[in-house]
Amino acid sequence: MRSATGEAPPVVLVADDDEDVLQLVAAVLEEEGYEIETARDGLEALDRLSTRRPDLALLDVRMPGVDGVELSRRIRRNPRTRDVPVILLSALVHAKYVARGFAAGATDYIRKPFSPNELIARVGATLDR
Repeated sequence: MRSATGEAPPVVLVADDDEDVLQLVAAVLEEEGYEIETARDGLEALDRLSTRRPDLALLDVRMPGVDGVELSRRIRRNPRTRDVPVILLSALVHAKYVARGFAAGATDYIRKPFSPNELIARVGATLDR
């Protein structure tokens, strides 16, 4: 996904402890031209964030170590990453979980299961803001 000006594609950090979801999200977004960084848990995601600032973080809510909600809080507290958009992914669909995610600084919340088209649309809309 290079722009007309030749800019590098947006970098998306995808963190999910479910290998199938991680690979699906990565494949869908790579097909759209995004550069993907992956992490299999919250601690690995923190490590990735310490070495490279992504254009977007796509985080599973329930991960071992540091969950996606806490990770979102940490992203917001860090001056280097505080403006990185965060999309949370979760099968937890009750309104209290969604509200908790937004209170932690999430930009958007996608409920699992999701369609690849929804994922592409939400990632694109978030990056266009």
